[in-house]
Amino acid sequence: MTGDPHPLRHGLPLFLLAGVCLTSLDATAKVLVRDLPLLLVVWARYAGQMICVTPYTWHRAGSGFWRTRNLRLQLVRSGFLLAATCSFFLGLRYLPLAEASAITFTAPIFVVALSLPLLGERPTRARVVASLVGFAGMDIIARPGSAVLHPAIVFLLITAVSNALYQIYTRRLRNENPHTMLFYTALVGAVASTIALPFALEATAITWHDVGLLLMAGLFAGLGHGAMIGAYARAPASLLAPFTYVQIVWATLFGLVVFDQHPDAISALGMSVVVGSGVALALWERRRMHLT
Repeated sequence: MTGDPHPLRHGLPLFLLAGVCLTSLDATAKVLVRDLPLLLVVWARYAGQMICVTPYTWHRAGSGFWRTRNLRLQLVRSGFLLAATCSFFLGLRYLPLAEASAITFTAPIFVVALSLPLLGERPTRARVVASLVGFAGMDIIARPGSAVLHPAIVFLLITAVSNALYQIYTRRLRNENPHTMLFYTALVGAVASTIALPFALEATAITWHDVGLLLMAGLFAGLGHGAMIGAYARAPASLLAPFTYVQIVWATLFGLVVFDQHPDAISALGMSVVVGSGVALALWERRRMHLT
C-alpha cells in the first residue's frame, strides 16, 4: 500500500472489473466444456493468466521473482488451485452457473474446519457461526428437487475444499514474496495443462468458433487476474473482501442472459444466505483488525 487516502475509490472499480472478467471466464468455460475436452479449456485459462502475471511479477519483484524458499509448498498450494479450476469447470458442464458459483463460495466452511489441524489456529466463534450459516445456505440450494441436486455437485464440493486448502497454504506461505506466489499460481497450472494438452487434443475437432471462445477464456483470465492485482495494490484485502460476493450477481445475470437459467425462489434464498454469511464475516474480520 502507498498511503492512498481513498483506497476503496481507487481499488474497488478494478476489483469489480476483475469479478466481471472472472465470471465471464466461468460462463465461457461452461460453453466450452460442453463440446471440448476439459484440459483444453483449463489450458486456455492458465495460458491467459500466465501471459498477464509473468511480466507483472518480473517488474515488481525483479529478475529473481521466481526464487522461493518453499518450493514444495508453492507447488502444493498452486496444485490445489488447479484442482479447484478443473473440478469447477467440470461441474459447470452439468449445473447452473449461479448456483454452482454460490456453492463454491462455501470454501470458508472448510477453511474453518481445517485451520486447527493444518495451521494450529483455533477458529473464532464468529467464523464458526458464519460457516454453519453458509453451510445451511448450501443445503437450501442443493435441496431435493433442485437443479443442483445432481451427482456433479461432488465436483463443486471438491472445488470448495480445494479452494479452502489453497487459502490455508497461502496462509502458511505468508512470509514469502506475494509476487512470487502469484507467479507460481499461474506457472503450475500452465505447465501441468500444457503437458496434458496433447492428450486433450487427440481426436478433437476444433472449429474457428471454438478457437475464438478459447481465446476469450484466456483473455478473461488474464484481464481478471490483472485487474485483481491492481485492486489489491490500491486497497487492502479486508476492505475488498465483502465485494467478492458480487460475483454471484454477475453469475446470476450470465445464467439468465446466456443460458436461460432462472434460479427459483428457494435457490435464490440459499444463495442469499451464503452471500450474507460471507459478507457478515468479512465485515466482522475487518472490524476486528481495526480494533487490534
